[in-house]
Formats: sequence, C-alpha cells, structure tokens
Amino acid sequence: MRISPLFAMAVSLALVPSSHVHAQNSARAVTIVLPEALQTVEPCQSAVSTVGRVIKQNVNETLTELDPETGAIKPRLATSWERLDDDTWRFKLREGVKFHDGAPFDAEAVIASINRTMDTTLTCMVRNKFFGGVKFTFKVVDPHTLDITTDPANPILPTVLGTMTIASPNTKVGEASRSPAGTGPYKLTTWDPSQKIVLERFDGYWGDKPEVERATYVWRTESAVQAAMVATGEADIAPTIAIQDATNPATDFAYPNSETSRIRIGTDQAPLNDVRVRKALNLAVNREAFRGSILSKDVIPASQLVVSTINGYNPDLKPWPYDPDEAKKLLAAAKADGAPVDKEIRLISRTNIFPNVTETMEALVQMWGEVGLNVKLQMLEVAQVLKLGTKPYAPDRPPTLVIDQHDNNTGDASFTILYKYSSSGAQSDTNDPQTDALIKEGTASTNPKRRELYEQAFARIQQVDVPDVMLFHMVGYTRVNPRLIFRPSIATNSELQLAQIKFKSS
Repeated sequence: MRISPLFAMAVSLALVPSSHVHAQNSARAVTIVLPEALQTVEPCQSAVSTVGRVIKQNVNETLTELDPETGAIKPRLATSWERLDDDTWRFKLREGVKFHDGAPFDAEAVIASINRTMDTTLTCMVRNKFFGGVKFTFKVVDPHTLDITTDPANPILPTVLGTMTIASPNTKVGEASRSPAGTGPYKLTTWDPSQKIVLERFDGYWGDKPEVERATYVWRTESAVQAAMVATGEADIAPTIAIQDATNPATDFAYPNSETSRIRIGTDQAPLNDVRVRKALNLAVNREAFRGSILSKDVIPASQLVVSTINGYNPDLKPWPYDPDEAKKLLAAAKADGAPVDKEIRLISRTNIFPNVTETMEALVQMWGEVGLNVKLQMLEVAQVLKLGTKPYAPDRPPTLVIDQHDNNTGDASFTILYKYSSSGAQSDTNDPQTDALIKEGTASTNPKRRELYEQAFARIQQVDVPDVMLFHMVGYTRVNPRLIFRPSIATNSELQLAQIKFKSS
C-alpha cells in the first residue's frame, strides 16, 4: 500500500515526544498553525480572514468593537460616541495611547488612517467590503474629540467602524505595509512570507497586559498535520481543522464560525446570463448529501448570505430544493431559445478556503454534470481567487463560477448586501435597479424600515436575480493545546485575539 507523504508527515508529527516539543517554547509563548500563508500583513486587508486572524485587534485596533457574545458594540480606541444629526457622529477618543512607532493616537491620526483606507490606489478589502463609495469629512473638536460626517448618511456608523483598523499616521499611503504599526497589544517583529510571522507583546500598550508574550504563526495546508501539531505540542492552536480531524473532545471545539459559503455566478457571460441556467445550477445541488459526510452534520443549508441573527435576514426564505429533473427542463428550455448550455463553464475554487473544499467542489461538478452542464474545476491560491472575483472583471472572461465564503458577525446586513449585491459592489454579479433601490433605501433607514427593506432585497436576490448558488452556513472546529485556556467563538474565524488566551497554572 502506498503511503501519502502528507499522511506520513502527520504520523511522524504524532510520534514526536511532547516534552521535547514543549521545550522549544517559553512558557508564555504560543504557536498558531494556520491553513494558508498570508499574502499580506496590510491592516486594510484585515477583512480577509487569513489576515484578520493575525492582525486585527492584535496589531491594529479599531475605534469600536463588536462583542461576539452579545452582538453589542463596545468601546475600543473610541470611548464613547453620539449622533449629532443624520450625517454626523461625534467620537471621544481614548487618551494616552501611542502607536508602536511612537506616534500619538489622536483625532489627526484617525483622519489620516481613514483617508488612507479610502484611497483607491491601495488594495483594501475593508474599504471594498464595508465602505464602498462612502465619502468622509471631519471636524477636529479637540485632540481627542472628532466629528465624522458621511455621505451618504450612515445610521450605524459606530458599528461599521468596528471593521476599520487604525494605522499609524506614519504609514505610507497608496502601498501595502510590510511592517504595520498599530496601537494593539502586539507588534509585528517578523514576517517571512514563506515560513512564519512573529508578534511580540508591546510593553507600551494602553490596556491590560496580556499573558501571551510572543506568538508565532506558521502554516500547513493539511488539516491532519495541523491537528497533529497541536496534539504533540508543536503548536498550541489550530483554528480551522476539518471535521474528520476533530476527534478529541478534550481539545477540539466546534463553533458557529459566521461564514456562509456560496458559488458566485458570473452573470455577464452566456450561458450564465440566462436566469434559467442559474436556477438550474441551484436545483442540481443536493445539499443534504454533504452534511455528515464531506462537511459537518451541523452545517445549515443557506437561503441567503447572512445568518438568522443578522438584522435584515429574511426568515421566510427557504434553501433551494434538490430537483434535478426541473433543472434539466430549465436547461432544455434555455437551449431551445439559443442559450449555449453545453459551453464549458469554469469553477474557480480557493485552496483551503474551508476544510475539504476540494472534495466539496468535485462533488458540485459531478452534480452539475448529471443535469447536463459542462463545469471544469480550477483550484487556485487566495490571491488569484480574490483577483478573479473582484472588480474590474475581465470583459472577455469565460463563463465563470467563483467560490465565496462570507463572514458577517457584525449584526447588520449592510456589511453584506452593499458589497456582494449592489451594482457597484466590488464583489457583486448583480445589476438590478430594483435591488439597488431597496439596498440604498434600506442602508439610509433605521429599524424597523431598514430591516424590512433588507428582507425584501434578499427575497428579490434569491428569487429574481439568482446571482449565486447558496451552500451552507458553516461550522468551524478548533484544536487547543490543553495548557491554554481558550475557547473559539463566532469571531474566531475572522480574528483571534491573543489577549484572550490564558495559561493554566502549572
């Protein structure tokens, strides 16, 4: 029998004596093993989960912060806020705070950081995902009081600012930082893109001193290897292991990871520009076949790109049913009208976007093939997928499906619907004036009208626009070394705050 190299590696790790491995680390250092290498450490990219797990709230903090347990917005670098009028909010900023490079944290620093984020010469997922075409203007009331005006008005601005990391005013504008300076409890001291990242505790931090003195991040693509590294003590946390490797109840913890998986449909090219083909793609997918096999039994078939706890979620929508016969009828009707349903469609999937993603994509290709569609799978790294799946799209791109996994644990559908479904959204394949109108009016409204308009928009997206194949609200598994006190939460997928890690008494 042939033994795969990756399996052999996992076995060899499992045989390493744990006492030997623990001796490599100081008592107050941790090693975290990730499934992917970071392509950047730019804080403006912290909306990408791989970056956010390392940078957000560890190196670069936000003005406000969402409590994952309660959903309430709480102070971080801003201590309080009030709405002055429809367009303007006043923020009181924390005093006595310094950036890692010695620059003072004040109103001018916040202005510089927001302006840098909104500069379109910088590749910035935070801007694309949460702020789009928003225009900011500022008034400095005093060094630690700042009035922020937005156009259009944003009735939940304190919540939205919980997504925007604040960088030192000394950070270069228009280019990605390789050594970000923030105000967080840790400073980045090493970034070796091929090997590791090291964060060291920042002794000048304004808040409580965390127990972890140093964190080293490494990456291994195989979930079995990640899990084995924690089992042997070579690592302390593996945030995203696969279900088949979460075998030890004492160290492995399931959590709702706030991610929703879907396949985005490039609606600009035939045959995908025919809504009957898009409906057929949905009807051909047997979602129940994935549960408890390739994916966890706890994943939930999704009807929309937000979860039920998000303001704007439509409780009346149901996941698409599995009906391959109806899918075949729709394709036949489209073909009769001239749609080239036999044309090759490429499926772009991101390596390690979630455990067992390759097997999931292969199963989807088979299901679509069974109803007569010709889909070919391409597995690519994160940077390539983000480029192909973010505007501007190539005008001559072939008919394309793109894997997408969206994290919204921020309490409001605006964090999803603008970015993913408005005509101007950076990762949108929807171009529907009626959907745009619902989104625009909802975003400018407060509850209950805001919630009602977003619910209407999600219904129209699912039933009329059909720009995606919704898959699942996902579940994550984390393995934690027994020497630590740490439990994953809904936020763990997008940020992993080192300050929340404690050590058990020896």
